[in-house]
This record gives sequence, structure tokens and C-alpha cells, in this order.
Amino acid sequence: MTVTLTLDRRLDYRMIPALTDALRAITGQNVILDAAQTVQIGAQAVQILLAAAKSCLGNNATLQLVNVTDAARAQLALLGLRIIDIEAGGDADLRAWA
Repeated sequence: MTVTLTLDRRLDYRMIPALTDALRAITGQNVILDAAQTVQIGAQAVQILLAAAKSCLGNNATLQLVNVTDAARAQLALLGLRIIDIEAGGDADLRAWA
């Protein structure tokens, strides 16, 4: 089963508890994160997304980040990450060699 979760406009430190709870509630399922409204992604939120992706991979499920706004994509780039890195639970280039 695939669950779609619409991400908030701002994923800052105030949203961490709600984001964590929402992702924990769908553990073990394929997850689509819709970032069409997201214009801010803080480093703490990125850590939660990476952990969720690793959890999905550990449960033979997937996490996809879709409809990412240019602003959110730019903030990920400032952190040295691409969408594929988030989906892979870290550095997608290293995972490809595993």
C-alpha cells in the first residue's frame, strides 16, 4: 500500500514533532511525500526525512519526494543534497555502489 503525505509549507523546527508523528504512523508502507506547497526545509526536517527514507528501505518500502518546489530544491542543494539523496536515505551515489 502507498500512502501520500502532503508536506507543510514550512518544515522548520516547529513542525518536527508533527512530521515525525505522521511518518511514524505510516512505517512499513510505501510513502509519497508531496512537497508542492513546501518553500522552506530546515536541516532538522531533512534529518527526519532521511531517517524516514532509511526506515522505508529497511522495511522493503520506498519513500518518494514529489512536486518539490524550486525553493525547497535550492535549500536541499545548500545542504549538499538532491531529491534522490533524500529518497535513498543519504548519499544516493554511495548507495548505488553498495
